[in-house]
Amino acid sequence: MTLNKGVLYVVATPIGNLGDFTDRAKQVLSEVDVIAAEDTRTTGKLLNYLGLKKTMMPYHEHNETRQLEVIETKLSQGQSIALVSDAGTPLISDPGYPLVNQLLSKDFRVIPIPGPSAIITALSVSGIATDRFTFEGFLPSKATARLSKLKALVNEPRTMVFYESCHRIAACLDDFKKVFENDRKITVCRELTKKFETIASGTTAELCQWVQQSQQQKGEFVLVVSGQSTAVDNDLLSAQPILETLLSYLAPSQAAAATAQITGLKKKPLYQLALSLQEDLQ
Repeated sequence: MTLNKGVLYVVATPIGNLGDFTDRAKQVLSEVDVIAAEDTRTTGKLLNYLGLKKTMMPYHEHNETRQLEVIETKLSQGQSIALVSDAGTPLISDPGYPLVNQLLSKDFRVIPIPGPSAIITALSVSGIATDRFTFEGFLPSKATARLSKLKALVNEPRTMVFYESCHRIAACLDDFKKVFENDRKITVCRELTKKFETIASGTTAELCQWVQQSQQQKGEFVLVVSGQSTAVDNDLLSAQPILETLLSYLAPSQAAAATAQITGLKKKPLYQLALSLQEDLQ
């Protein structure tokens, strides 16, 4: 394999088990001129495992703007660069979007080197519908904002995938129990592909109790949540234009109350729809 010059390679790395690294990805890392890494220490361990010594440069959320110009200059000079995150596919809840977006706008080549993704890995073993899903990333750290976000998603018909930290997993699941109906199915994936990988499925109430009573509050989590099984009815859809107009002037609760008076529909589903619409407008 001969690498193209002046190209950015977006390289997926293992999310845990180093045996999941593809031969193509190994070859790209061995042949590029520079590796742009989210954390050079983490990538350094991977390179040591592969027996490679490479030039690295840090590329993370705190220096994206500054390093973007440096990377563009190197590519213009004909160097090939690999972009890697600490684990999984770059740009997925990781740095890289501004870089890829700008390079493409300037007609640089960006080549994907696919591989592990915690989202797809979790979905594949969740037992929850995978034909349509939405990735919501990390929920807000503060309880009020987290509850507001979940309320906006309560009528989402697609399967939802979230990332969560060990520090907030119990509180997050408790909020799921408050917002989603108790029979909503959830799969909790902890430390995927690693030695202490744990995958558990159940209802919101069951999983909340399981996490709180077990020793499972360590590591990295992916949460897969089934979508709302009852589709939004036609009456609610017909009321949406009214609700959207009122949201331009009123808070969601007030807009929902006014729409309920106008249409005769129940306020609660209108309020949930208002939260969802407001989220889309932000």
